[in-house]
Amino acid sequence: MVDLNDIAVFVKVAQYGSFSRAAHSLGMPVSTVSRKVTSLEEQLGVTLLQRTTRKLSLTAQGRAYFDQCSEPLAHLLDAEEVLTETQKKPEGLLKISVPVIFGQEAFYEFVSAFLKTYPKIQVDLFVTNLFLDLIAENIDLGIRFGDLKDSTIVAQRLGKSVRYLVAAPDYLKGRVLPLKPEDLKDHQCVLLNGRNGEAEWHLVSGRKSVDVHVSGPVSSRDFDAVSAFTYRGHGIGLLPSTYCDEQIKSGELIRLLPDWSSEEIFVHAVYPTRRFLPSRLQVFLEALKTWKSPLWLPLH
Repeated sequence: MVDLNDIAVFVKVAQYGSFSRAAHSLGMPVSTVSRKVTSLEEQLGVTLLQRTTRKLSLTAQGRAYFDQCSEPLAHLLDAEEVLTETQKKPEGLLKISVPVIFGQEAFYEFVSAFLKTYPKIQVDLFVTNLFLDLIAENIDLGIRFGDLKDSTIVAQRLGKSVRYLVAAPDYLKGRVLPLKPEDLKDHQCVLLNGRNGEAEWHLVSGRKSVDVHVSGPVSSRDFDAVSAFTYRGHGIGLLPSTYCDEQIKSGELIRLLPDWSSEEIFVHAVYPTRRFLPSRLQVFLEALKTWKSPLWLPLH
């Protein structure tokens, strides 16, 4: 199959009528330009250029070939330029997948400010706790909490989260406070991703760790729901610190077993590949990394 680069070099030589001028335009040695044209002629089995010491001219076959190639080649180059410019400019559609915890005013305000900064970018937002296949769903970027099981995606850490054991004063009234993690089995708990009203909580304190079997009347896949039922006194919740710090300070929630918490859970921005990132994705990543999010703690 004929090399498209050889055709491009031939077209440039024909346009300039000179190997040296074409070579200067292409930024190549004259010898390389001459070799590519010769290679093209050998592949086609025809003479395209008539060479003399004083003049360079197209043969009849060369003229016909030039006429057929020059316009399609120009279209290809135009398409490449358009694609390159699209990659360079922050514009176009950005498809983003985020967990339900992001469905709140702080994140919407962040996206709103981003869109005002880059008015040529459009955002298609998927708010779901399902781990969508980024490639199959043609999603540019996802934000995920916890361990990443897919080793084929690229990930950048944005921050971290830690969860505290908390309960409302109404729930604790008249009950014995837990003094150790194992005491939680005697309490009602509000569960995230529970099954049949039960769950396992992995708690750490320094180098110590323990898995505790807990149960309770309410389970949800949404932290907003877990928070709401914890606030309303339905049991002990294991809530992200960003969800309960202010409530602990105000007395709306009481932190239990303050020496124990979940392990640090890292928050990642994930995307299918690190090669040829379009500008719209690059600027969104940079905005995410500098955003002082109420949904996670800074890494340092």
